[in-house]
Amino acid sequence: MRGSENVAAEDSTTISDDGGATTVTYNDIEDSKEDEKAVDLPPNPAQHPPTQPQASPYQEGELVLAYHNQRVYPAKIMKVDLVLNEWRYSVHYPGWKKSWDEVVGMDRLMKYTEENRQKQQEHNKKQEMESNAKPGSKQKILTGYSGLNTAGARGKKRRSGSVQKEKAMLLTEKRVNIYIPPGLKKLLVHDWECVTHLGKLVKLPSSPNVDEVLSKYYDYRLKKDDGDGCRLAGSVGEVVNGLRRYFDKALPAMLLYKNERQQYEEAITDNIAPSAVYGAEHLLRLFVKLPDILDSADIEDTMLLELQEYLVDFLKFLQKNQSSFFAAAQQSTEISDLTIKKQED
Repeated sequence: MRGSENVAAEDSTTISDDGGATTVTYNDIEDSKEDEKAVDLPPNPAQHPPTQPQASPYQEGELVLAYHNQRVYPAKIMKVDLVLNEWRYSVHYPGWKKSWDEVVGMDRLMKYTEENRQKQQEHNKKQEMESNAKPGSKQKILTGYSGLNTAGARGKKRRSGSVQKEKAMLLTEKRVNIYIPPGLKKLLVHDWECVTHLGKLVKLPSSPNVDEVLSKYYDYRLKKDDGDGCRLAGSVGEVVNGLRRYFDKALPAMLLYKNERQQYEEAITDNIAPSAVYGAEHLLRLFVKLPDILDSADIEDTMLLELQEYLVDFLKFLQKNQSSFFAAAQQSTEISDLTIKKQED
């Protein structure tokens, strides 16, 4: 018995403190050493480099759909960066000022496909309904591109309270800006000088007329979309028809110079639409007025952005074909002696 007690004494030690004594065996110490050996050390970064992310699903210059302020808008990727092993995208919303540009993650982007565009429309419509259902919100009818046909150039928006003022400021920031290429601006100036200073009027009927120009754009757009698989926002047919209808209504109200009034009364009858008589010269004037027109139209913000894409594309089409569409204006525009004489009388 004593022999075993001696073995136990040799295999243990006693630690005393104010509260008494505690016996710790050498086996406990050895177990503690084994536990220390079992502790996992952090991996050596040099031996275990971080996992590289997959290739970015979005590229610079790509048109996408982006979540912004509980809505989904078309956006263009301006820059792609890899930050802390995550892809970050600098996006610009077409038609908005650059102050709205922002950097977003993959979770806020969607591919620009027909399926996702349908989701976009459903999502935004739901948000619009929920917003209108809130107390004090203004009911809004989503008229789509057909709003071009009913918008008034001098339409007034009623403002009431701070909420309406904030909405007005936001709409001003997101107002459609239509960039007119320098070549087309020169044609506008030339047209103005011919009519107002030289008394030279565009010879009517124009060839091609507005109907034919819009039809050519429609065919061009469909052929290009089918060829490269890249579609602009919205329906080209709705835009073309909307522009035609609005041109017919806007021409006598805001697109004619004083010297052209008599010519209009002679050329247009009840059975003839202006778009069948006038040409690209007068159609181009419409684009100068469109920002004010669209600002007064009851069109949803997302539709304005989609429409802006088409308007910019259409102006590029006009510029590309200006030698054939604006031939009458570039040549010596003939004077309508009868019209000028009647105006003088």
